[in-house]
Amino acid sequence: MLKIAHHPLYNHPLPEGHRFPMLKYDLLPQQLLEEGCCVPDNFFTPTVPNDKYILAVHDPEYFYDLLNIKIPQKAARKIGFPLTEDLVERERIIADGTIKASEFALQYGIGMNIAGGTHHAYSDRGEAFCMLNDQAIAARYLQGKGLAKNILILDLDVHQGNGTAEIFQNDPSVYTFSMHGAGNYPFKKEKSDMDIPLPKGTTDAQYLSILKDRLPKLLATFKPDFIFYLPGADILGTDKLGTLNMTIEGSKQRDIFVLETCHHHQIPVQCSMGGGYSEDLKLIIEAHANTFRAAQNIYF
Repeated sequence: MLKIAHHPLYNHPLPEGHRFPMLKYDLLPQQLLEEGCCVPDNFFTPTVPNDKYILAVHDPEYFYDLLNIKIPQKAARKIGFPLTEDLVERERIIADGTIKASEFALQYGIGMNIAGGTHHAYSDRGEAFCMLNDQAIAARYLQGKGLAKNILILDLDVHQGNGTAEIFQNDPSVYTFSMHGAGNYPFKKEKSDMDIPLPKGTTDAQYLSILKDRLPKLLATFKPDFIFYLPGADILGTDKLGTLNMTIEGSKQRDIFVLETCHHHQIPVQCSMGGGYSEDLKLIIEAHANTFRAAQNIYF
């Protein structure tokens, strides 16, 4: 059975007019239930994880400053959310959702989180709506438990996974792959194990051609035994914070290819949803929903 992390705190209240579309975290599960893609049993409620799993990735001083809402003002501004205890609890719960979804992936082949993909969180700081790096935390969790050894983090958000690249920069057991808009934030990129910067206006055909060439070759050489997949909906041409020219259909074909490839190679995969900032919220929901539809169709 497809298992999906979701929690009421995922939809955190923000000031009116804030550009982050928090409402999607309520609308997406509603859409999946209403159309029959999912049933209530597909969803599970994560909790706050043991701090030791977070501290396996994040600097203790940063983490405890975050818990106590003592992040310096300049650093807090880079996060982009008004910092509150509820917001930090939300971030911890998202990390637990990804940890548990990765365990479900070992059981069922795939596990998903309605939220997550907080790839701009560095070991010692947060940026761009990210405070704790959920997939990095879950990767370390799996390794610490002896559940995975060689892990691929496949980041297909329109923005480079700079925090993830920094966290694993000296670790050959975790391969960081980021295919992103060349002209997008972050304007100072980190060095992933494989970076594929895409020019402005990249189309479906161009994007899919590159991905279909690179991913199979990478699997053949690195041979991961677990994959974390970040299928950002911000690759769409309608995205306010993106530079690519992908369509809903192109985004759908991306997800189908990635998940079919993982399934064919029998490599467990965890999906956290990443960004999406189109003006029309329906487009964000549709792009994200297609990832869950693909998971159901391919695995179940």
